[in-house]
Amino acid sequence: MDEDSPYHNKNRKKRITLMRGVVLEEAVLKNKFDRSVSLLCWAFNEQESIEDYLRRATRLMDATVVDYEIVLIDDGSTDRTFEIADAFRKTNPRLKIYKNETNLNVGLSSRRAIQKATKEFLFWQTIDWSYDISNLRSFLEYLKIYDVVQGVRTGYLTKRSDTLSKAIVSVVNYIVIRVLFKIPVSDFQNVTFYPSAWIQSVEFEAASSFANPECLIKSYWKGKSIKEVPINFISRNKGVSKGTKIRPIMNSVKDIFRLWFKWIVLGKRGVINKGLVYSINDNSA
Repeated sequence: MDEDSPYHNKNRKKRITLMRGVVLEEAVLKNKFDRSVSLLCWAFNEQESIEDYLRRATRLMDATVVDYEIVLIDDGSTDRTFEIADAFRKTNPRLKIYKNETNLNVGLSSRRAIQKATKEFLFWQTIDWSYDISNLRSFLEYLKIYDVVQGVRTGYLTKRSDTLSKAIVSVVNYIVIRVLFKIPVSDFQNVTFYPSAWIQSVEFEAASSFANPECLIKSYWKGKSIKEVPINFISRNKGVSKGTKIRPIMNSVKDIFRLWFKWIVLGKRGVINKGLVYSINDNSA
């Protein structure tokens, strides 16, 4: 049956409705997740952070998932990032490393990581481990019920990023995307969990950090159910943050307005079948 057919979507929404109010069973969560998962990451000149990241990722995935891989994109690093990661691979053969010949930045690196994933589900974590995924086991279990699981930062403005100025940039970015595209999601730049087959089928048009919001937008327009979960920000304690430099920000702004004009103003976004978003404040989800 065509997954985009009205009959399929009607039954999918009925299934989600029947599962509303579900409470993940503690007995189930004590066992490792029984489906395969790809953890994606990308790094540029992160020699100070990469080994700690890979050790932390390995411990978490070993404890949480039966079948997993770690996919690392070295985004044209000029320091020892690749060398350190390659040496670590000897301790964990589940680590797969791909190197960009030049620095392509987060958008294109994330898209390459997505295409390299071979497991049933995938998600990503930043190299500075800036998001609290200590409840990973629960987040993964939700993928058996919902199509997409989206992290949401909660709390005060200063808890969104390292500094107040970065937090303001983050909030402005969120407001602009929310207003222009009218997608009722509470966070666009966070950890997101997808079925690999779905996100690999998306035709990405953004080359900047807008790639993640783009996939959320297209998931919503394709009728996907999106479950929001609390994943808060953790301040970086090593290396240098690159996400709020002027050039990446401007590239993201260009993508946002270029695709807004194409999708919304010109209407070139295909057939829309709005999905369902279950917020962290929705007691019925």
